[in-house]
Amino acid sequence: MWRESLPNAWPFDYSQKNAVLVPVAALGVGGMLLCWLRSGRKMKTIDMGDGWWGAGERPPKGKEDTSIRPFKIETSDKEIEDLHQRLDRFRFTPHVEGAAFHYGFNSSYLRKVVDYWRNQFDWRKQVEVLNKYPHFHTTIEGIDIHFIHVKPSYVPHGQAVRPLLMVHGWPGSFYEFYKIIPLLTEPAKHGLNEGDVVFEVICPSIPGYAFSEASHQKGFDSIATARIFHKLMNRLGFKEYYLQGGDWGSRITTNMAQMLPQSVKGLHLNLVFISTQGLGKMIRTMLGAYVPWLVGFSREDVRRFYPFMQKNIYEVLRESGYLHIQATKPDTAGCGLNDSPVGLAAYIMEKFSTWTDKSFRNKDDGGLESKYSLDELLTNVMIYWVTSSIVSSMRYYKENFSKDPRIHDRVSVHVPTGIAAFPQEIVHVPRVWTKNVYKNVVTYTYMPRGGHFAAFEEPKLLAHDIMQFVRKVEQL
Repeated sequence: MWRESLPNAWPFDYSQKNAVLVPVAALGVGGMLLCWLRSGRKMKTIDMGDGWWGAGERPPKGKEDTSIRPFKIETSDKEIEDLHQRLDRFRFTPHVEGAAFHYGFNSSYLRKVVDYWRNQFDWRKQVEVLNKYPHFHTTIEGIDIHFIHVKPSYVPHGQAVRPLLMVHGWPGSFYEFYKIIPLLTEPAKHGLNEGDVVFEVICPSIPGYAFSEASHQKGFDSIATARIFHKLMNRLGFKEYYLQGGDWGSRITTNMAQMLPQSVKGLHLNLVFISTQGLGKMIRTMLGAYVPWLVGFSREDVRRFYPFMQKNIYEVLRESGYLHIQATKPDTAGCGLNDSPVGLAAYIMEKFSTWTDKSFRNKDDGGLESKYSLDELLTNVMIYWVTSSIVSSMRYYKENFSKDPRIHDRVSVHVPTGIAAFPQEIVHVPRVWTKNVYKNVVTYTYMPRGGHFAAFEEPKLLAHDIMQFVRKVEQL
């Protein structure tokens, strides 16, 4: 593709080319020199530290409850009746003609969703589905942490079972992993391999999400979460383990690898956060459009990354309005969502439309039912509704964006890393850029299809990539 556009990109003579390329090259060399000088100041690890996020004062050392307690999700007639009464009072707002999902959730389709939710959705049945995996609570740093822990039903003699911590993001939940868990714990049964790579899977809820207690103190960010999840794995008896994450899960698991690399056997991500600021990145972005090989871009990188302004500026601005609200005044909008199940469903489910496939904003139904069932989507919404966790989940943005984001880039990740780059992800990060932070990229896969909610949308593709990654790490 880039070869075809190159002749038209430089319609001037050799001397004019030199007039442009020489300064650009000089700036590029200067930028790389600056990066090299700065790299010498990089911290080796993130300090683990400690914290207390419970209400009141921390109890004396040795007096904290460290037990792991079985937990079961329950519902009641009162809870369901309250939901139905609120759904019955849904106030319809007509949309403009031809709006589709360009203005957000299409209100005509929302009316269909509400009707299904009120008259056909069976929350009691979905609670049984949620309880099919073992749930637990344990108290860490003053707050109750919820997690599911699924072990293989059968392990052949001599077979090693690898612990894998999988972390969700927003507006997802632990439920996103329900379709991928059996593929990882019993892969041979699902035709993925001969059983040479088998996992036991631990899926915690980020504090403030679902059934994990929210912090009672200000400042609870991804680094605090990383520390708590390390403590969780240690409490479960694991000294070494694999990590997997997307969205906030990517940031949290990356922080875990930066914090205690000796405990992380491998890190697998389906979204990478890399700073695009700086002179060097700007120059490489400009050159990559015309001579991608010079800056290490592949043809697939070029296809996914350009036109740069459209795919990395306009698309991100179009999809990130929520982020500014949640990073500044989360409680204002959150209180309204916590009071209205319809508003909550529209706010959450709209992300499962355009973050799954950007073209879905052109569809009246947002393309939602082409990838997910309404039962699946509404179960995720119900997890936020019955736990009243939408406000605390939104606060997580404020707590993280109020900190200096550069700390995440200043600490390199040296553990073996695997990256699954899905084509419909909100942003694409070329492999060569990932190496600015992730110094040991073992696998980088251009996934054939799929978007932001990889485990929920394409569980088999993601499971296969995780297994391929772990095989390579085990051979190192």
